Amino acid sequence: MPTNKHKRKASAHSRPKTRKAPGLITSYPKAFTLVGLFFIAVSVYLLAFESQDNAMFGLAMLSLITGVVLVFSAKIAVTKKKTN
Repeated sequence: MPTNKHKRKASAHSRPKTRKAPGLITSYPKAFTLVGLFFIAVSVYLLAFESQDNAMFGLAMLSLITGVVLVFSAKIAVTKKKTN
C-alpha cells in the first residue's frame, strides 16, 4: 500500500466568494460624511435660533438623527473599505 495518498487541495473545496453590489454610501463615504455633518450643523442652527416653533424643533430632531446615522454609516464604510 502506498504511504503517500493523493490529497485534494483545500482551495478545490472552497466556495467562490460573492461580492455584493456596492451601495452609494460604500462608494462615496467622504461625501456622505460631509452631508451628514451638514445635517448636524443645520439641526444645531435650528435648535439654537428657530426652536420656538414645534415644527422647527421636530425638523431639527429629524435632521440631527439623519446626520448622525449618515456619519456613522459612512465611517463604518470607510473602515471596511480600508481593510479590504
